[in-house]
Amino acid sequence: MNLDETLKALAHPARIEMLVWLKQPEIHFPDRPHPMEMGVSAGQFERCGLSQSTVSAHLTTLQRAGLVLSTRVGQWVLYRRNEEAIGKFLAALNTAL
Repeated sequence: MNLDETLKALAHPARIEMLVWLKQPEIHFPDRPHPMEMGVSAGQFERCGLSQSTVSAHLTTLQRAGLVLSTRVGQWVLYRRNEEAIGKFLAALNTAL
């Protein structure tokens, strides 16, 4: 885990908000066309007031940092939290500080 890269990924409030929403997708995305376990499509994140391209860029940043996982289902890319990586990040941050 690259602590610096993860911290940079979390530097934007919209990305933190996306991770918070993904923590409880059943509450924040009640009208998903796919089962909750599969994830949430990028288009559903437009609720944060950002364009589709900006949302995709934020999700790509989170994915590169390992904080979210993606799965392609037909024309959609579905995103879900990577709980294992988030746990490792929190442990590394606790150790570093």
